Amino acid sequence: MTRAPRAPRPVDGAPHVPVLLNEVLQALDLPGRTLAVDGTFGAGGYTRAMLKADPAVQVLAIDRDPGAIAGGAPLVAEAAGRLALVSGRFGTLDSCVRAAGHAEADAVILDIGVSSMQIDQPERGFSFRNDGPLDMRMERAGPSAADLVNESEEADLADIIYHYGEERRSRAVARAIIEARRKARIETTAALAEIVASVVWADPASGIHPATRTFQGLRIAVNDELGELVQALHAAERILKPGGRLGVVTFHSLEDRIVKQFFSARSGRAAQASRHVPSLEAPAPRSFAAVTKGPVLPSEAEIAVNPRARSAKLRAVQRTDAPAPEPLAAIETLAALPARTGRSGGARR
Repeated sequence: MTRAPRAPRPVDGAPHVPVLLNEVLQALDLPGRTLAVDGTFGAGGYTRAMLKADPAVQVLAIDRDPGAIAGGAPLVAEAAGRLALVSGRFGTLDSCVRAAGHAEADAVILDIGVSSMQIDQPERGFSFRNDGPLDMRMERAGPSAADLVNESEEADLADIIYHYGEERRSRAVARAIIEARRKARIETTAALAEIVASVVWADPASGIHPATRTFQGLRIAVNDELGELVQALHAAERILKPGGRLGVVTFHSLEDRIVKQFFSARSGRAAQASRHVPSLEAPAPRSFAAVTKGPVLPSEAEIAVNPRARSAKLRAVQRTDAPAPEPLAAIETLAALPARTGRSGGARR
C-alpha cells in the first residue's frame, strides 16, 4: 500500500476538502480527456476539482440524494454547460451516461459510503452524535432504518449488524433491540445508540463509539450500498473507453474487499480468497490494468486536517480494449448476506 505524501489542498468554493483529492486527480489523469463521471456527487468536491483539472473536460455527476442534487444547482450554473447533474444511483452510471447522449466515458470516480454532508445533518439520521430521526435513507424514499429496526426478526437484525457492521456482539445487540421495542417503537438515533451501548462496551483505546458498527450495518442494509457498489463496478467497466480510468475510494473493509477482488480478477492478478468466498472464478479476459499498486492511503497531514479520512483507501485501474466479461459472481456474493446456515458462528454472542 502507498501512503499519500501530501496534505489535501482546498478546492475553491467547495464546502469541504474531499478525501485523497490530489491522489484521485493523479489516478484519473484528466488532462486531454473528454468526459469524466463522478458517481457520488455529494457536496461536489471531486466534481469541482475535475472541472478545474482541464477546461475541456465535461463532467457527468450522479447522486441518489435529492438534497445533493438541489445543492449542486449553483455549480451547474457556474460550470456553464460543462456539468450535467443527474438524479440516480451510481449502479446505473452506464445508463446515465448514455441517456445524457454519450457513448462512453474517459474516467469514473466513486466515493463509497455516506457523505460528510449527510452525517452532519441530524435530521437525516445517519449519525448518533446528534439526536435525530432514525432514517438513514439516501434517497429519502423506501423503508427507513427505523422500519428495519422495529420490524425485522431478531436473527435478521443480528445478521445485518454482524455482516455489514462487523459487530462481534451482533446477537446481543439484536436481543437488546427486540427487548426495547416491546416497550416502545425505536424512533431516534439517540435511543438506538443507548440500546447498543448497553451491551457493547466502549474501547477507550480506539475512541470508537459502541454504536458505530451497528449504525454502519443498518445504513448499508437500508441503502443496499454494497449491492450498488457491485453494480457500479460492472457499469463502469461497460462504459469506460480503452485507456479510461476508474478510481474508487472506500472507507471500510467490506467495500475495499469487493473493489480489491473485482480489480484483481479483472486485471488477471490472483486475488486472496475471502472468508466468505473460497475462490474466484477462472480468470476472464483482462478488462483492466492496475494503476495503483495496492491501496493509496491518506497522509498523516490529511488525517490531521480531516479525521474522517483515516480509513480511506484509493484503488485505481485503467480500461483495456478487452470486451467486458460477464458479471463477477464472487463479488456479488461478497455484497450479500451469507446463507443463514453460514451465519451462526460463535463470535456473535
